[in-house]
Amino acid sequence: MAKKKKKATKKKTAKRKTTKRKAAKKKPAKKKTAKKKTAKKKTAKKKTAKKKTTKKKAKAKKTKTKKKTKRKPNAAFMKPLTPSADLAAVVGSTPLPRTQVVKKLWVYIKKNNLQDPKNKRNIKADATLKKVFGKGTVTMFEMTKLVSKHLK
Repeated sequence: MAKKKKKATKKKTAKRKTTKRKAAKKKPAKKKTAKKKTAKKKTAKKKTAKKKTTKKKAKAKKTKTKKKTKRKPNAAFMKPLTPSADLAAVVGSTPLPRTQVVKKLWVYIKKNNLQDPKNKRNIKADATLKKVFGKGTVTMFEMTKLVSKHLK
């Protein structure tokens, strides 16, 4: 009978341990609340002072870049080219760079009032320009493409 008593006491102690564990699990953990930090006004004044100095530096940099040399034009545009006989009737027979040829064409177009009054991008070709363009009306963007065929 002594053996039975030991078993009964073991069960009681086992129950006591489980109840202690359950009680330990039920305890809520305490949370720490974080305090919010507020920004000071003194730091804001320092930031504005820094901004003023950066503006001065930016102005100084801009003046340095302006002192550099101007942009050079592309050598291919400045190379003198001889116009064909058809184009020479409008521009002249002397060798000219592409840019000057286009300028002289515009002078001729405006002098003879060949721009379309409704759509200024279109150019109405007269007898001499029809030989150069090959069409009756040409847009100003097509004009440079068609003129390049008459330059060597």
